[in-house]
Amino acid sequence: MGSNSSRIGDLPKNEYLKKLSGTESVSENDPFWNQLLSFSFPAPTSSTELKLLEEATISVCRSLVENNPRTGNFGALIKVFLSRTKELKLSAECQNHIFIWQTHNALFIICCLLKVFICEMSEEELQLHFTYEDKSPGTYSSDSEDLLEELLCCLMQLITDIPLLDITYEISVEAVSTMIVFLSCQLFHKEVLRQSISHKYLMQGRCLPYTSKLVKTLLYNFIRQEKPPPPGAHVFPQQSEAGGLLYGLASGVATGLWTVFTLGGVGSKAAATPELSSPLANQSLLLLLVLANLTDAADAPNPYKQAIMSFKNTQDSSPFPSSVPHAFQINFNSLYTALCEQQTSDQATLLLYTLLHQNSNVRTYMLARTDMENLVLPILEILYHVEERNSHHVYMALIILLILTEDDGFNRSIHEVILKNITWYSERVLTEISLGSLLILVVIRTIQYNMTRTRDKYLHTNCLAALANMSAQFRSLHQYAAQRIISLFSLLSKKHNKVLEQATQSLRGSLSSNDAPLPDYAQDLNVIEEVIRMMLEIINSCLTNSLHHNPNLVYALLYKRDLFEQFRTHPSFQDIMQNIDLVITFFSSRLLQAGAELSVERVLEIIKQGVVALPKDRLK
Repeated sequence: MGSNSSRIGDLPKNEYLKKLSGTESVSENDPFWNQLLSFSFPAPTSSTELKLLEEATISVCRSLVENNPRTGNFGALIKVFLSRTKELKLSAECQNHIFIWQTHNALFIICCLLKVFICEMSEEELQLHFTYEDKSPGTYSSDSEDLLEELLCCLMQLITDIPLLDITYEISVEAVSTMIVFLSCQLFHKEVLRQSISHKYLMQGRCLPYTSKLVKTLLYNFIRQEKPPPPGAHVFPQQSEAGGLLYGLASGVATGLWTVFTLGGVGSKAAATPELSSPLANQSLLLLLVLANLTDAADAPNPYKQAIMSFKNTQDSSPFPSSVPHAFQINFNSLYTALCEQQTSDQATLLLYTLLHQNSNVRTYMLARTDMENLVLPILEILYHVEERNSHHVYMALIILLILTEDDGFNRSIHEVILKNITWYSERVLTEISLGSLLILVVIRTIQYNMTRTRDKYLHTNCLAALANMSAQFRSLHQYAAQRIISLFSLLSKKHNKVLEQATQSLRGSLSSNDAPLPDYAQDLNVIEEVIRMMLEIINSCLTNSLHHNPNLVYALLYKRDLFEQFRTHPSFQDIMQNIDLVITFFSSRLLQAGAELSVERVLEIIKQGVVALPKDRLK
């Protein structure tokens, strides 16, 4: 920190900030704005520095809240910014560093102020701060141009129209971040907002025509993962005090707000983390997700969600139906590649889920890919490292697997993809395994982790549902995967016996003592029996539909056949046990005829011969 913290501490005393937030009105044509906006500032690189920055500027913000109804300085600052953005595209083409730098600084100050305004006042009060002008105390003009709508429109134009160059990178990030701040009103409301100012402007006003262009630009920002320019790419030389712009006034206010959001700025250490290697891609993705999840207004559906649901591949030449508003085309191959590479961040996993769930064009395209392992392996890795991930990330990964396993073509093709040396799977060396068998191993491991640690019923249900979706298409199961299926069943049956024993003892104890309340073992028993039934259904489905493809599963069944004895006569499982019982009996008798002391290879050979001899119509 060193000198940085002391300079941040000077901010409340900064004469330009004091004038902005003070009692004197500043006209939008005043040279003061040039002086205020001429600052450069080292990027905060830690949450401590960011906290210091917010604490240092809060007094300035509060002073502005108090005085702005009389001075209208906030509106004047916005007008200064708006007038400058009209020339921004030209400035980018002419490489006018100073003009772009000052415009960026204006937007940064607006964003900092907005952040405090949204935290501390209602939307109605916020809107008033955009309409106050320099008049008699406390008056405002309702018929003046709507600065708030103009600012939002201007941000959209900035994001979609300004070419992305080294000198425009920071202002592009700032524009995206400011829109995120605008949409953060929901954070301060318990009920779902349907009539907020953001709804009013983004869904119905002058911003609406930018919908598809904005969604497309944000997606391309995510796809390109543009890194920030190298440190010092546009650092300006310190000027002499005699003339020119004033650089580093009390070290300025701050650097771009994206550092506040991402804890990493240009050349800062935090930017080295994978998801923040491109602040623009990261912020664009966050804004896209916020826009996609805005609730429909009372009289208008969410246009950003409509755009996300309907966009098509650039190679798709079929016309858009007239009923589809805000549609556009994008390169699906680039999008697929970016999604495969970015799954370490939960926001990228949420985007993948959103697209698979809501856009049928994307889902069809992804399921038709011949390199499905590039997408499935990162998802399996999230589940494998379950203890390092937050629960939302794990759930989204599971739901993605559920969506994919609803497709029979996917369930067939994953058993044809052979993988070599999966380095992150540490329980056992897997030199060669199909993607399907690896998926089964990871899902079973997630169930076992959940049984011992989190005990989340819904996690169980989703894992088992994914296995059930796949079970009829199990092909050439790896011996370790077949072993793990039966091991999981063994674990469940032990748990079942333990709960049954506890329930019996508890019942005996309650007969001798009437005081103690009974634990609800009936409910525990019910849950465990439901899970056991699903496991039996998965095994049964595999045997019925693809017995001849899975000698390793038959081997594992025979090896642990005693496990299934207790369930043959159990009223809850009798129906589902018929096929499993038939397979165990049939193959046991063939092994008995072959004699004792058989090698693993010989047993598998007998199973492969027996599969051909077993009449298919005997399996129900």
